[in-house]
Parts: sequence; structure tokens; C-alpha cells
Amino acid sequence: MLDLQYICDNLEPVAENCRNRGVEVDLDRIVALRGRRSELITSGDELRREQKATSSQIPTAESDEAKQALIARGRELREQLQGLDGELAEVEADLRSGQSRIPNMTHPDAPIALGDDGHVELRRWGDVPEFDFEPRDHVAISEAHNLIDFEAGSRVAGHGFYFLKNEAVLLELALMQLAVTRLREAGFTLMTTPDLAKDEIIEGIGFLPRGPESQIYSIENSELSLVATAEITLGGALKDQVLEIDDLPLRCAGISHCFRTEAGAHGRATRGIYRVHQFTKVEMFGFTAPTLEASNAFHNEVVEIEEGLFQALEIPYRVVDTCTGDLGGPAYRKFDLEAWMPGRGDGGDWGEVTSASNCTDYQSRRLGIRCRTPGKKGTEFVHTLNGTAVATSRALIALLENHQQADGTIHIPEALRPWVGSDQIG
Repeated sequence: MLDLQYICDNLEPVAENCRNRGVEVDLDRIVALRGRRSELITSGDELRREQKATSSQIPTAESDEAKQALIARGRELREQLQGLDGELAEVEADLRSGQSRIPNMTHPDAPIALGDDGHVELRRWGDVPEFDFEPRDHVAISEAHNLIDFEAGSRVAGHGFYFLKNEAVLLELALMQLAVTRLREAGFTLMTTPDLAKDEIIEGIGFLPRGPESQIYSIENSELSLVATAEITLGGALKDQVLEIDDLPLRCAGISHCFRTEAGAHGRATRGIYRVHQFTKVEMFGFTAPTLEASNAFHNEVVEIEEGLFQALEIPYRVVDTCTGDLGGPAYRKFDLEAWMPGRGDGGDWGEVTSASNCTDYQSRRLGIRCRTPGKKGTEFVHTLNGTAVATSRALIALLENHQQADGTIHIPEALRPWVGSDQIG
């Protein structure tokens, strides 16, 4: 979240940023709650001083009547303090709730728009394939080669679940192997992470674990929810920790299942495994020094890794600068890779396959992750970043559709062959 003092000192820029992101926040109420909190703290301090002074007079009271009067006053002060502390707790909870709804500030170069059409394309790589035959989408391709079983997934878990079969399993494992091999070479610490996280961790990262707007599966009668991404667990792993600035940046890569309700997701563009309730992902996460110079450099590094992976997969893509209305609360700036998917829409379209976000100190402030600098008093909140190395479901779509051949076979990129054991399917 944003620093409260920063919010109160920069009300108009914060309000403008909220408008640019399409977020409605009552800043006047936040200012009022902050003022009320200060009043309650001051009143509480005054009552405690009087309570201490009253208690010290009881042993030296001149008469039993005076002593009983002091005891009665002490009891009265204690009850007043209990009331003040109760109200203070409510005010602080309301203040934190309101503060947490305010999104991060936005990079000055991020495009200002509310809809998907506001994204700005930065560059492209690869040539969109021109087929001399009628290309099929990944659903038809998987049916022809017995790669994905949607009916079994529906029988077992409902719509939006699926079984990968045969070479599709090898492709998923190969995608993960390619990603973790490259990330390890880039200095990332590899991890497998829990599929569950406490709601406080999910909230700290910036997701809504419960409520009507949540896209998270929550576990009933518990404080746990299924994670939507390893960003949650990787960031939460260092909650309330103090790091040494000389150890930064920390590079982490997490392998996890991801669970999303995807409420309201329908239409041809979401056909097949593009938008599903469970998939496997390799996620990058970074903790950097608390400067934009450090986090912007790491952000560029993450995007470079993402691009390198999709170049190795021989899949055409474009990099887009995400507009303000689609940044989400934590992101200061976000770059998406959109791969060309010949079966998407009518005649093919771009589909998001990776996302990389610089969240500055927004998440670390919520999670209490700090760093200290030798010779510098106090600590500072680190910057955090995240990026998709590979989300296997969407990568599989792009692989199957871009590498389909006229004879019905599927070309396997050289980078995946060590794990697939073949240069084609079919």
C-alpha cells in the first residue's frame, strides 16, 4: 500500500491516479480517519498519565474516604481507556482497509486508459505464420492427437478443468524444464511453493482472498486459500523480514499450481485451455533495493528472460505496455507478452502469455519486508517485482497452433526436444 503520510501530502496526485486506474476511493474519509486516530491516541495518552498519577496517590491518601475516591477514579479512567482503545482499534482497521484500496502510483510513461484497447505495443518478434492450409485451433489439434481430455476434467471437477495426455504431458514438463534451466543460469533460486496461503499473505500481495469480487478459491472454515500464482507464496515467504541491502536483488523462481475461479469468463476467445480454473506456472519474483533505478533494471531483466523463452519456442509475440486501467492495484508498471494464436478469434489474434510487474514498495509495505543499509539509520521497504516465466496452459496453445503442419503433425522446437524426445507429434 502507499505510505499514509504520502497519501495525505499528495491528495490530488493520488486522486488523479485513482481516476486513471478506474478505482473509486474516498480520500476525504481516509484523512478524517487519520485525524480521528490522532485524537484518540492523544486522548488515550492523557488518560494513561492521569491513571498513573491517580494510582501513585492511593498509597499516600490522607483518609479512607480519599483513598476510595482515588480507587473509584482509577476504575473510571480504566473504563474510559477501554472504550477509547476499542474505538481506536475500529478506526485503525477502517483506515487500513481504506488505505489498502488505494492502488500504487503509476509510472509516468504508462499509457493512461481504462480499456484493453489502451495498451501500447512496444515491439514485436517473429513472423505471424501464413498457412497454406486451414489452420485448426488447439482444441481441434488436441482432439486429433489425443492430447487434452476436457470431458474427463468436467466429470471429475467441472467445467474449466482438463486432463493433459500423452505428448501434451511431455510438452508441459519440457516447458517447465526449459524455464527452470534458464532461470537457474540467470541466478534465480528455484523453489516449489505451497498451493495454499494464509489470507493475510494473499491480501498483502494485493489479491482479494474472499468476497464477491474475489477470483480466489477459499477454504471454508479456515484462513487459507488456494493460490492464484506463486507470486503470492514467493512474496509472502519473506513477510516481516529485514534483509541486508548488499544481498539484493534476491531472485526467486517458483513452480506451482495456480487456481482461479475465472468468474464470468466465456466466449470463443476463452475456448479450450486459455482461461481455466487450474494450470501450472513457473513464476519469477524479485526483491530489490528500494530505488526505481534498481527495480526498473530488474523489471527489464525479467522481460528479457520472458522474451528469450518465447524466442526459444519459436513463437511470434509482441510486448505491450499495459494501460493504467488494467495494471491492478500493486503494479507501478506492467509489460505483457502476447503470443500470436492462430486459432484465437476469427483468423487468429494475440493472447497474453506472460506478465511482468514492478510493484515498487507497495507489496513490501503491506507485508513488512524491509532492508537495512550499513551506516544508514533505520530500515526501508524493499521493492518487489514479479513475472511469468511460463504459464504452461497458454504456452501450450501457442505451441500447438503455431507449429501445426499441413500433414497434421506438430513441429517441436529444438529447445524442447531434449525433454520431449522427438522433433514432432504425429
